Amino acid sequence: MKALSRWISALLLGTTVSIAASAADKPFVTVNGKAVSQVDADLYIGQAQSQGFSDSPQLKDRVRDELIRREVLYQDAEKVGFDRNPDVAARAQAARQKVLAQAQATWETEIVRAYVQDFLKKNPVSDDQLKAMYNDMKAKGGNTEYKVRHILVKEGSEARNIIASLNKGSSFEDLARQSIDSGSKYNGGDLGWITSSKVVKPFADVLSSLHKGEYTKTPVKTEYGFHVVKLDDTRPLKVPSLEEMKPMLYQQAQAALIDRLVKSLRTKATIQ
Repeated sequence: MKALSRWISALLLGTTVSIAASAADKPFVTVNGKAVSQVDADLYIGQAQSQGFSDSPQLKDRVRDELIRREVLYQDAEKVGFDRNPDVAARAQAARQKVLAQAQATWETEIVRAYVQDFLKKNPVSDDQLKAMYNDMKAKGGNTEYKVRHILVKEGSEARNIIASLNKGSSFEDLARQSIDSGSKYNGGDLGWITSSKVVKPFADVLSSLHKGEYTKTPVKTEYGFHVVKLDDTRPLKVPSLEEMKPMLYQQAQAALIDRLVKSLRTKATIQ
């Protein structure tokens, strides 16, 4: 409970903008005739819940106590003229503008969300589209998974020196420490099981040409640098069914629709 009290107190004292209760909003609490909005209280209750505190009478009581504490402090500060102090007023106004900007962003986000939902409703993704995406994915992925290692370096000469060392019997795993791929250099260059669709074309092209245990005898150049690739193993690719893939494909199709919409709107917009 002490942790909640400290957190609520720090939150409220760090907030300089209060939301006054409107005629349509039932006051959460009234202090010296001035109503503190239920919306204001809900804001802090929601933030407390997002930090892991459970919705409970104790939470509401704690927020109520702290709102009263803040309000009596504010009213007394206002009485002695702190709101008219130029430096204090400037800081308070800057804080108000920040909150108003955040409120405007929240407003726009809700409008955009409703607009996008309506757009997607009017442009539904068909089962035929999902099936076509599924078939295209299967075709690009091929029928095989590859257990692959690689060593990535910046220069072709470095890759050729690594291949020369491999030809003399050096360990691929030891040489992988020279790799600039930080994700695989410390585990022997291991990339795990991949499909050809998961890597760039020059890399994918060599996978089907290697036999188990073989490595490339010439460097493989890609946009990332020069690779030395070793094939550890292969296995048939187990492709999920269309029904299993539908949720992911549906999200991808909707994302593509939204991207096309945004691209179309951007071409018509004046952007400076």
